[in-house]
Amino acid sequence: METFKIVHNRKNTRSVKWDLVKELFSSEDVLPMWVADMDFQAPEAVNQALMERAKHGIYGYTVIDSDVKDAIVNWNERRHNWKIKSDWLSFSPGVVTTLHMAIQALTEPEDSILIQTPVYTPFYKVIEAHNRKVIKNPLILEDNKYKIDFVDFEDKLKTGIKAFILCSPHNPVGRVWTKDELEEMARLCEKHDVLIFSDEIHGDLSFPNQHHIPIASISEEIAQRTVTFMAPSKTFNLAGLQASYAVTSNKELRDKLDKQLLNQGFHGLNIMGNTAIEAAYNYGEEWLDGLRAIIESNYYFVKEQLEKHSDLKVIQAEGTYLAWIDCSSLGLDSDGLKTFFSKEAKVGLNAGIDYGVEGKYFMRMNIACPHETLEEGVNRIIEAIHNR
Repeated sequence: METFKIVHNRKNTRSVKWDLVKELFSSEDVLPMWVADMDFQAPEAVNQALMERAKHGIYGYTVIDSDVKDAIVNWNERRHNWKIKSDWLSFSPGVVTTLHMAIQALTEPEDSILIQTPVYTPFYKVIEAHNRKVIKNPLILEDNKYKIDFVDFEDKLKTGIKAFILCSPHNPVGRVWTKDELEEMARLCEKHDVLIFSDEIHGDLSFPNQHHIPIASISEEIAQRTVTFMAPSKTFNLAGLQASYAVTSNKELRDKLDKQLLNQGFHGLNIMGNTAIEAAYNYGEEWLDGLRAIIESNYYFVKEQLEKHSDLKVIQAEGTYLAWIDCSSLGLDSDGLKTFFSKEAKVGLNAGIDYGVEGKYFMRMNIACPHETLEEGVNRIIEAIHNR
């Protein structure tokens, strides 16, 4: 699709990704390929819906009506074969916000919460912010692909884990968990009476031949102990509109979560977030299918080029738009890697150490950009390695 070839100038738009380059990387000539938003415009249907809403010119209090909820319900059934009900939905500005609320509502201070490292940085911060204990189940890197250490997983659950935060698909390693893997995690959580907080914000972004399975869709028993966090923000590049939702079929858990949201002053979504969810889920499917093909193509371009022209290894991925790069061949520690990529390669990536000590020799690259931008970033890295 032609829309994914256009290079948009995002500077001076208050973009975190582009307008904080000098502040974060100490130089304005660094190419930002870090924070997880895309350099693509949202689907035209979404932009048109937002402009039509703006034409009305009145931005009063708004409700999340049945049209918005039905769009969410229908999307999950079409895309993920998951039949949910509209009254299972809770809304907030973002997945991390809702995760904060769930931890406060459904766990107690000093409770232990399990995560699979290396993993999305806010997981650590959310757990620690509310005086809960971080327990790690490190993933195993084998044959250039990550897998779950189920022996360690169960050993950790046996210690009295209250909740497990699942990242599915996994950020930053790019795994789309198989049905067998999900069923085994679910079985063990049920066996040891552990709640599942499932971050599935990248669920729509599996590669074309992969299929994301919501863990709560596996069985009614698992659904009863699961809170699933989702949003159109990663899927359609709508993070700035601050619209996300949680799916909880267990009424007791959902009531506690909703009460916590209300206690913190969250009463719904803003007008534009409301509008965008409905338009994206009703009319964004063709755009998304085109995007997924572009992301897969971008991923294999990065993998082939870096592995052909350097000793870097790009970990095998099945989804997300984030490439996880093994930089151990450079012989640098985590600080050295940050310096090399920002000062020498002039490419702004996420430091792997930020996802846990298991990522100290890795960097994360955002590949959701036009090929022209991607090629420039890859060439800068290759040239810098050759000039060392």
